[in-house]
Amino acid sequence: MSEVADRKEWVSRLRIDVTLVLITGILAGCGLIYEYLLSHYAARVLGAVETVIFTIISLMIVSMGVGSFLSARVKDPFLGFVTLELLMALAGSGAVLICSGLMAGAFILPQVLSDTLNLPGGLPVQGGVFAQIETLAGYSPYVMACLLGVLIGMEIPLIARVREFLHARHLRHNIGTIYGADYIGAGIGAIVWVGWMLSIDPALAGALTAMMNLLIGFVFICRFYTHIRYREILLAAHGLFFVLAFIIAYHGTNWQAIAEGVMYEDKVVHQHDTSYQRLVVTKRDRGPEGRPLYTFHINGRVQFTSHDEAIYHSMLVVPAMMASARRERVLIVGGGDGLALRDVLKWNPQAVHLLDLDEELVRFFQTMRADRSNAPFIEMNKQAFEDPRVAISYGDAWLTTDQLINHGKRFDVIIVDLPDPSHPDLNKLYSTAFYTKLRNLLAADGALAVQSTSPYHARRTFLSIGKTISAAGFQHVDQYHTNVPSFGEWGWSIATVQGKAARERIGAYSGPDLPPAWATVDVIRASFVFGRDFFAGMDEIKVNKPRSGVVYRYHQQDWNDVTN
Repeated sequence: MSEVADRKEWVSRLRIDVTLVLITGILAGCGLIYEYLLSHYAARVLGAVETVIFTIISLMIVSMGVGSFLSARVKDPFLGFVTLELLMALAGSGAVLICSGLMAGAFILPQVLSDTLNLPGGLPVQGGVFAQIETLAGYSPYVMACLLGVLIGMEIPLIARVREFLHARHLRHNIGTIYGADYIGAGIGAIVWVGWMLSIDPALAGALTAMMNLLIGFVFICRFYTHIRYREILLAAHGLFFVLAFIIAYHGTNWQAIAEGVMYEDKVVHQHDTSYQRLVVTKRDRGPEGRPLYTFHINGRVQFTSHDEAIYHSMLVVPAMMASARRERVLIVGGGDGLALRDVLKWNPQAVHLLDLDEELVRFFQTMRADRSNAPFIEMNKQAFEDPRVAISYGDAWLTTDQLINHGKRFDVIIVDLPDPSHPDLNKLYSTAFYTKLRNLLAADGALAVQSTSPYHARRTFLSIGKTISAAGFQHVDQYHTNVPSFGEWGWSIATVQGKAARERIGAYSGPDLPPAWATVDVIRASFVFGRDFFAGMDEIKVNKPRSGVVYRYHQQDWNDVTN
């Protein structure tokens, strides 16, 4: 009988262990998802991606330590753990909505007060206390990070205490078992985030994760029913919170869209997250006689507007096509909107190869959506992606250019239409190493054109890009600029490997007539002229190498100076 009793006791302890270890692992995964979710969302909303992500993660780690200390003050670990899961679900499902609501509220507060008090239209209600309120609202993701971090930090110590209580003298390796499950669960949570949740709406991701917290709390109550006080109330609360999380999962995306929409000057008509970035389309109605104005945003930053994108793209494409001896094979790096591709195809090349990181972004500009929210952009790019001469490769340009080199590819013209170097991952695509790769892909009599940010607002960044291209082995590098109303003064760099400089080639251009475009020969020739002393102090401008972060830091500092 004793042997049978011992076996039953062993089986009972094993079942308890399996339950607690599984709970620990699942909660670890949920905690990591909250960490990634909040840092990912905050980076897209606040910008300064690297700084925001690392700050959020650091705050959550420190707060988890605080939560571990605070857990010792919880007298009843059973009641404390179940209550904790309710709080986790509430904070986790509402974090994104709370942050977006506070930032939207701070943004529209001056206008609300102006309308409420019936102030004259010309009287500005901004700055001062309103600027401070908007700044404080921008800190809301950091506050939520601290709150979630404290709650996450309390989970493991409470589970460990529950396990100690249930096993008593039979317990072995409590800390090792709990932390082993924690590490494995966190790894699985990271896989779930990267493989699925990264591409869904943040509000939905938060609500789904909160539902998992509630499910864990429900299982815990059922499994250890006799040890939990107020269990009926807690079960009812779990049911109520699950309904709330379900409502957020169903409507949260729309609520978030409404909150974010008020922060755009124009009406938001489409938004969704890809695996890499948040895409937003806004529309401004210009009356019965004017065409609507559409603006395309990535992570809150304007990429182009329908009324002046032709200026930007013709200035990017036309000079390089003019400066190249031939235009048969063209490589476009970036340009997933197809607008540079549209202008390249006007020159009747034999083949065009486009490299872009984000397949979902390209599909948005390539394939008509059921709601036709992308119809204006497909009309803008003239369905360029459907041209049989176009080949598309997806992936990091750093790696895909290596593949082209290994296959012996050569191009007459290379056009680099990448976002500004506002993220460390983009810094390497503005480096000597990357431009060396492009030089190896460029025909000896070809030309390279690179989007190079604003020479007015980000002068050091602009000059460093030109200097870096030169350091990569290009014989001649020229820089040029023009005004794009949506951006202000904007600039590009153009380089050749051998022979005359691009500026000289354009000055003596006698090739085929230019296809219809905003940029004319005279406009392009004039764009190479800068104001007095613009290039002064070039010796102090640093060259950007892959790991130096020079261009990234210049860009952060230059644009911070503008906004401050």
